Amino acid sequence: MGEANRKYEIDTEENREFLKEMGETLLKFGHQFPSPGGSSYYLGDDGTPWKERSRETWVTSRMAHVYSIGTFLGHEGSKELADAALKGLLGELHDKENGGWYAGLTEENEILPTKQCYAHAFVILAASSGVLAGRAGAEELLEEALKLYDLRFWNEEEGLSCDTWNTEFTVLDPYRGLNANMHTVEAFLAAADVTGDEKYRVRAGRIIDRVLGWASKNEWRIPEHFSEDWKAELDCNKERPADPFKPYGATPGHGIEWSRLIAQWALSTYPEDKTAAKSYLDGAEELFQRAVGDAWNADGAPGLVYTTDWEGKPVVHDRMHWTLAEAINTSAVLYHVTGKEIYRDYYAAFMEYLDEKVLDHVNGSWFHQLDEKNHVIGTVWPGKSDLYHAFQATLIPYYAPEVSIAVAVKAGKKI
Repeated sequence: MGEANRKYEIDTEENREFLKEMGETLLKFGHQFPSPGGSSYYLGDDGTPWKERSRETWVTSRMAHVYSIGTFLGHEGSKELADAALKGLLGELHDKENGGWYAGLTEENEILPTKQCYAHAFVILAASSGVLAGRAGAEELLEEALKLYDLRFWNEEEGLSCDTWNTEFTVLDPYRGLNANMHTVEAFLAAADVTGDEKYRVRAGRIIDRVLGWASKNEWRIPEHFSEDWKAELDCNKERPADPFKPYGATPGHGIEWSRLIAQWALSTYPEDKTAAKSYLDGAEELFQRAVGDAWNADGAPGLVYTTDWEGKPVVHDRMHWTLAEAINTSAVLYHVTGKEIYRDYYAAFMEYLDEKVLDHVNGSWFHQLDEKNHVIGTVWPGKSDLYHAFQATLIPYYAPEVSIAVAVKAGKKI
């Protein structure tokens, strides 16, 4: 095996060092994110803030999460950066009148309308990581975020979360979606790990059961968009197929991400019951195989396409950096959990593609969007908004898959 190949192969010292160096570089890249009030500026191609863009809650939460983990890794400045983001979540992004968190603030500090389940899930994740890192205000933030989420977004009868309210929490949008529920699973697993309240792990399992039910009846392509009564709307946004949050068709990156979250939930829920865990791990493998089978190298060039139709044919051919990050994470997890060589092979292929096409070796971070010829573009995701997906992909491959990544890093719980 050549030295270059060893850099891409899982469980080699060369690959571990590659990820470690990449993680440190990413943490350095994001240092300019905090605005004076703490909310996160959207980062440009070289890490310089694009101050004319809105400062959004979901981005700020991700940065709080990333730099809380950075404190465990000894990255200089992480404590101050995590504190800055938490200041934004506790301060200017928090709606003291109606409760919850604004979608964001404009350059002129005007409120972006609506209250998003997606953003509130990330507030829970950020607060959970902040609590682990011992950051001031994090416990208060987590307590309020969980209480608010229980009140406004979680539906105990359905075992799922709604999606979007108006700013005042008086009108609920009839749209229901699985992207917000996916990040709710991530947030609930983190909350359960940090607080010890297993109610949140149980809830995550209820969401997972619904998703596996829908996917298994749809050739393992996950419906993304639903009506108020949870009827799948498979033609949603057919006229706007590249929508950044509600694209038409199947989103292979989500199939891959669900696969890893399902594995995490199953391993943490059934640590001694291999039979029960295996039924979920089998579903996780089905999701991964379908998504990668549809999306990887699907159009004559390397990369994972953004979306496909319901027969698996690519619709939006662009390659998003987050899809690759999740593919790296999940292939590593499935390899370590199952021992199957196919996942080792996928991991190496994804790593090579990352190094050759997606890593910005000049300015740092990862290119967030490439076209079908792997040229950098910015029609959906210009710049390099935050670090969350790329940074986690430098850690998840070598940390225990049954616990949330911040918990695993703090405890040094490696594979």
